[in-house]
Amino acid sequence: MGYPVSDLVGRVEAPPIAEAMSWVRQGPRNRDLINLCQAVPSYPPAPELQQEFGRIALQPGTGGYTDIYGLALLRESYANHLGADYGAKVAPNHVAITTGCNQAFAAAVMAVAKAGDDVVIPVPYYFNHQMWLTMLGIGLNTIPAFAEGRSHPSVQDAEKAIGPRTKALILCTPNNPTGAVYPPEVIEAFFDLAKARGITLILDETYKDFRPDPAPAHGLFQRSDWNDTLIHLYSFSKVYALAGYRLGAMTAGPSILSEAAKILDCMTICPPQITQQGVIFALRELDQWKRGKLDMMAGRLAAIRTAFARKGLDYKLISSGAYFAYVRHPFRGEASKAVAMRLAQEHDVLCLPGSMFGPAQEDYLRIAFANVDAAIMEPLVDRLIATQP
Repeated sequence: MGYPVSDLVGRVEAPPIAEAMSWVRQGPRNRDLINLCQAVPSYPPAPELQQEFGRIALQPGTGGYTDIYGLALLRESYANHLGADYGAKVAPNHVAITTGCNQAFAAAVMAVAKAGDDVVIPVPYYFNHQMWLTMLGIGLNTIPAFAEGRSHPSVQDAEKAIGPRTKALILCTPNNPTGAVYPPEVIEAFFDLAKARGITLILDETYKDFRPDPAPAHGLFQRSDWNDTLIHLYSFSKVYALAGYRLGAMTAGPSILSEAAKILDCMTICPPQITQQGVIFALRELDQWKRGKLDMMAGRLAAIRTAFARKGLDYKLISSGAYFAYVRHPFRGEASKAVAMRLAQEHDVLCLPGSMFGPAQEDYLRIAFANVDAAIMEPLVDRLIATQP
């Protein structure tokens, strides 16, 4: 007899990134792998931040616990950061620092829904969102994340998808996997719908810093009623190249944060103190470094858009932005996983199949273009053209 396995966990597919990495052929190769699989900055943290981590590590007490919600100074610093980004006043007691944004999502969902409830979520979706919801026994009412001539989900579709057990609407913008940046009016319309129906809007803005428009992404934090409907999620991983340091944030009304605290305490007790102290430094000292990296990423986005405009390329760029490009491959009727495996094993291009991002996505691939230099985009297209039927 084997171990008994939870039915809910057992129905979830294996972690997608680990599976995709297993496709890469081992041994010598004639050319470098173009790794467009996992969204990880291709550069290290700022040298000043690395030095600061070294200094912090030697301080007494660095290895100890902090408050469940994180260090008070970081909560205040991040609240000020949000306020500056959104032209609003955000109070520190609305902020919980988390061990990565995935934990923030997990806590947000557990705080508002239980097994047998459901949420409305656009598809394609971020696969870790789907995995967590499924493991909790929470249903997914899916709506299209894009359509012909539209790169964002429709609030009308969302309204039709809300049922008697729906507890939340979930949005991710800039989107993973499509890269689309949702217009402010769309985000605000989803908020209005959630508020009118007495449910929660969970808004994942992990990639908000990589938007091309410096104007606020939306006006929700300027509204006096935001904190009884909105749960806002963020990650410090991308903008400061801290993926392995694991730090995110959850911003919501104090009443829901008090429920989330129970979940956060059971998961990790508190976020890692060394990372929290480092991010306090980053928020204070690294604006210029951050601006340079954002400009670099904008250059990579422009480069992949230019490369995919090449005549004779049958892979079509459906949507792009922030870290991602969502591409329609030319092998209609073939499973997207088979296409992605062939690209990895025969053409040294590693990306993810659309099937990892939800139903009806077999025609697509996700490319995490921010992983590679702008100069790689033309060689990438060369390899894609070589695969075409």
